[in-house]
Amino acid sequence: MAETLGFGVIGCGVIGHKHAQEIEQLEGARLVAVADAIPLRAEELGGVHGVDWYEDFHQMLCRPDIGIVNVCTPSGMHADIAIEVAKAGKHVIVEKPIDITLAKADAMIQACRDAGVKLCVISQHRFDPSTVRVKQEIAAGSLGKLILGEAAVNWYRSQGYYDSGDWRGTWALDGGGVLMNQSIHTIDLLQYLMGPVESVHAHTATMAHERIEVEDVATAVVRFKNGALGTIVGTTAAYPGLSARIELFGTTGSAVIDADRLTHLYLMEAPVQRMKHHVETVNLATAEANPNEAVAAAASDPATISDAHRRQFRDMMEAIRENREPLVNGEEGRKGLEIILAIYQSAKTGKTVTLPLV
Repeated sequence: MAETLGFGVIGCGVIGHKHAQEIEQLEGARLVAVADAIPLRAEELGGVHGVDWYEDFHQMLCRPDIGIVNVCTPSGMHADIAIEVAKAGKHVIVEKPIDITLAKADAMIQACRDAGVKLCVISQHRFDPSTVRVKQEIAAGSLGKLILGEAAVNWYRSQGYYDSGDWRGTWALDGGGVLMNQSIHTIDLLQYLMGPVESVHAHTATMAHERIEVEDVATAVVRFKNGALGTIVGTTAAYPGLSARIELFGTTGSAVIDADRLTHLYLMEAPVQRMKHHVETVNLATAEANPNEAVAAAASDPATISDAHRRQFRDMMEAIRENREPLVNGEEGRKGLEIILAIYQSAKTGKTVTLPLV
């Protein structure tokens, strides 16, 4: 039987609660301790799970019974904390985005390499049955040559959401608005399925919220390196909130993932059999998910999202035991950040921006 791996969580806000909850559901994992600079938060989460809590995460890092640390702090703090975790010899799981600048992301990746620890960046929807199936179909050539990919995240966040924390809606700690905070998962899936991005041309604006520095509306036209075109649209002002949606079109088929479900899969080859298979696929994607879970849609509350986090944590544990890279390592987690930063650069300059950024 595999040795139980001890986890620590740094950052005891909403997503920290989600991480702690999912860790406790994992076979072979044990939540050992939590930490937060706000003692009341740490004490609360520690009490919920009956584990030790710390105000200073460095004290938690001294524990030999912790092998993996989940970093769930505001985005602009990710790299600084993850580097300390790596120096302490602990494996790192960091919430999205990897950080808010490429320089800090690269420093984190290098620190983990130097320390000989694994780095996993949360992109849990790569592990959804819907994403796995579409990725397989693309790899098999079922959709033909990819020609168009569209991503839309039209969600809603109230003014109270942004007012609930001094870091929310700031460039320094949030790193951006609807793109960096809410849309990054969908943007990551778009490039994961369509292939690397070559260039973007974008517009962003702050139109519906007060007292925030970042965008609450964004649009971008994308050109992929394989020649395909695409669009990215996002807002946190679409009351009451719609689902996150990805539409992919190829010369011999199309696929739509809506609210993490594969809702359409149309393939030109053997249409009768494939259409029947399409229906089975949709049912499979639904059946494999927790039937009691809340659908990630309107508000997309992190506390009610599916067990995809658990699947990614399991992959990280297996990577440690098998001494391989996790499926979403630092380099993979960096890709979505670079696309978003390119969009911000394009919106600021009014020019098309080519990747990679220099």
